[in-house]
Amino acid sequence: MDGRTRTERLDAAELGAELGERATLVQFSSAFCQPCRATRRTLAEVAGMVDGVAHVEVDAESHLALVRALDISRTPTVLVLDAGGRIVRRAVGQPRTVDVVAALGQAM
Repeated sequence: MDGRTRTERLDAAELGAELGERATLVQFSSAFCQPCRATRRTLAEVAGMVDGVAHVEVDAESHLALVRALDISRTPTVLVLDAGGRIVRRAVGQPRTVDVVAALGQAM
């Protein structure tokens, strides 16, 4: 990270994973977070249904600089990125499938 306090765009190097061609669902999780497991299933299911969408899970405890830069305060936190890595939506807590699909529609 370059010391920014807020990040509006993320790239593969920052996430440690490739971005989706059309959009990326980024999930910040922690080891003992029960809602994180359900969120993982929901996001993986949606990413599997929509071509060009990737799901990337980030362990918040292992990526504290990124967590701080993005002002992540709870897990799960989900960021929806457009094709260029720009953050277009943010949600805290376990999302509903319909809300994830709607957020993807906004990102694409």
